[in-house]
Amino acid sequence: MNVLVSLAAEGRGATLAAVLALAAALLSAVATIFARQGLRGSDPYTGAWINMIVGAVGLWICVFVTGGVGEVSSRSLLLFAVAGLIGTVGGRLTRFLAIAKVGAAVSAAVSSLTPLIATFLAILLLGERVTLPILVGTIVITIGTVLLSTSGGRLGFRPWLIVWPLISATCFGIVQIIRKMGLDEMGPVLGTSINLTAAVIAFSALMLASGHRGIYACRGRPLIHFVFAGLTENAGVLLTIVALTLGAVSVVIPLTAAMPIFVLILSHFFLKGVEVITARVVAGTLLIVLGVCVITALAGH
Repeated sequence: MNVLVSLAAEGRGATLAAVLALAAALLSAVATIFARQGLRGSDPYTGAWINMIVGAVGLWICVFVTGGVGEVSSRSLLLFAVAGLIGTVGGRLTRFLAIAKVGAAVSAAVSSLTPLIATFLAILLLGERVTLPILVGTIVITIGTVLLSTSGGRLGFRPWLIVWPLISATCFGIVQIIRKMGLDEMGPVLGTSINLTAAVIAFSALMLASGHRGIYACRGRPLIHFVFAGLTENAGVLLTIVALTLGAVSVVIPLTAAMPIFVLILSHFFLKGVEVITARVVAGTLLIVLGVCVITALAGH
């Protein structure tokens, strides 16, 4: 009887993890749409700045609601701070630049390469092994990325601009490796809060030193869109963390990788006249999502 109850609990946990992962993907897609709308009346630097501030405030609220800071490891503190400087500042800024330069749909698709980049970094830095699914997934993803980059002429951007979402995905991939090392001695919510706080401090200093005052001039709809982009993106991050505590990585990550598909659907309804969705963009997006799913769902096989 106890075994049956345990199995039932595990099944409910796995189902909840899947639902949370899909919800996280949807929230991330909604954040991308809000960011694209905000960029119509402001700039990527202001958008990234507001996004980080909203995320840091929201996560610290979660920390104190869930029991406070607790014990803090100096090693993990340093790792999460470095992750904030390298990954969050670089990743979120280049994500906003990517949305502005190549559009929400293409940016979302290429940015979903983060699991692939994290996998290769884990192979190089952590000694993890190369498997057949990684090779197959890499080939599929490469084809999808080529399709997206060669669609630039039809969408109004130069093919080389695809480098912006690639840099963003690389930054977030680096963050995953650093977080993996930092999570040995610190909880994910506190760690992510420290990550974002370090990013806010560094990016604010950079913007103020450069004389950028966009955050003070941002008003009306762009400000509302950026704030909601921050809320939905960071809510998606939090749901992903919770999903990973309930379910297997091989289930959660492929489901969160569905985010670009949600962006395609939402773009059709909310970005008419702003985004151009072609058959090549749809095909490239689906190939990238498929490749990510192959790598993460079959990892270790």
